[in-house]
Amino acid sequence: MSDVITAAVTALSARVSSFDGVAKFVIPGEGAIMIDADGVRAGDDPADVTLTASTEVFRAILEGEMNPTAAFMTGKLSVDGNMGMAMQLGSVLG
Repeated sequence: MSDVITAAVTALSARVSSFDGVAKFVIPGEGAIMIDADGVRAGDDPADVTLTASTEVFRAILEGEMNPTAAFMTGKLSVDGNMGMAMQLGSVLG
């Protein structure tokens, strides 16, 4: 597992204890992070919604320097699947 994924799992775990559904964050070249009812972990399982962003964009969202909605609207964050779940995650992260 990459250092980026390990750090992201730690940061997300501090914000999200569980999630109603299954979400996946994909960071190309680094790996993927799963968020579900059991919490946050590294993994690449099927999900209801998949969010994809570069390492820099993902880090900026986690650090509060970039709004997830703004990242999506500018094409820096892509969403595939259940948009309602993506919006729920955005409210947790933003």
